[in-house]
Amino acid sequence: MYWLLLFGAILAEVVGTSALKASHGFTRLAPSTLVVAAYAVAFYLLSLTMQRIPMSISYAVWSGVGIVLITLIGYVVYRQSLDAPALVGLTLILCGVLVIQLFSKSVAH
Repeated sequence: MYWLLLFGAILAEVVGTSALKASHGFTRLAPSTLVVAAYAVAFYLLSLTMQRIPMSISYAVWSGVGIVLITLIGYVVYRQSLDAPALVGLTLILCGVLVIQLFSKSVAH
C-alpha cells in the first residue's frame, strides 16, 4: 500500500515538474495551477509513505525515479538532448534505487 502511495507521489511530482516547464515562469495560469496542485498532492502522498517507509528510503526512491522520468519527458516532449555523461549518471541513479530495493534492510523497516 505504501509503495503505491510513493508511486503516486512520484507521478504527481513528475506532472508538476512537467507543468512547471510549461508554465513559462508562472506566466500561464493553467500550467501554473497544475504545478501547485500536483506538488501539493506529491508532498501529501510522500508524507503518508514516510509513516511506514523510512524517510531516507522514501526520499531516495522518490527523487531518483522522479529524476529519471523527468529526464525522459524532457527528451521525448521537449527534445532536450542527453549526452553520454548524462546517460551514465541516470544509469547510476537507477542502479542506486535498485540496490536500495533489492538489498537494503532499511526498506523492510
